[in-house]
Amino acid sequence: MAKISGVEIRPGNNIEYEGGLWRAVKIQHTQPGKGGAYMQVELKNLIDGRKNNVRFRSAETVERIRLDTKDFQYLYSEGDMLVFMDTETYEQINLPNDLVGDAAAFLQDGMMVQLELYEERPISVALPETVEAVVVEADAVVKGQTASASYKPAILDNGVRVMVPPHIVTGTRIVVDVYEREYVKRAE
Repeated sequence: MAKISGVEIRPGNNIEYEGGLWRAVKIQHTQPGKGGAYMQVELKNLIDGRKNNVRFRSAETVERIRLDTKDFQYLYSEGDMLVFMDTETYEQINLPNDLVGDAAAFLQDGMMVQLELYEERPISVALPETVEAVVVEADAVVKGQTASASYKPAILDNGVRVMVPPHIVTGTRIVVDVYEREYVKRAE
């Protein structure tokens, strides 16, 4: 681990601060007319998701941490736990559903995910940016709507509701953005 000055923190940096693991989300460098410059940093806790705004002066140092990423395969859910398998050692681990968050609805059996680990402890699960899903219910197109900005609600096979263009009908395979929950394109 490397110590960095408080004014060297950049968005996306993972740091250890007050005994917790934090990721810098936003930064703002401020140089007041009187006194020394400082960096206003918005931090997000990697364990529980809390947010905190902290001021770091140039004289302060923080520990920059490095997270390891490892490929895992999603196997199945068991109550409020999700079961993943390490693709190298075939070792299985159970993780709580809230570690994945809202994206858990898009998990599919056999899906490859990336786990971020700190000292061999899982911190977060990253799904692919987009997944394919089947539309199981789509509203009928209302005549007279303009083609430019008309989207209609549709429900996917995993129960998630997304807005789709009028030409999408029940049974169509589409590509959906996992984190934005938006229609991307028709699947090939």
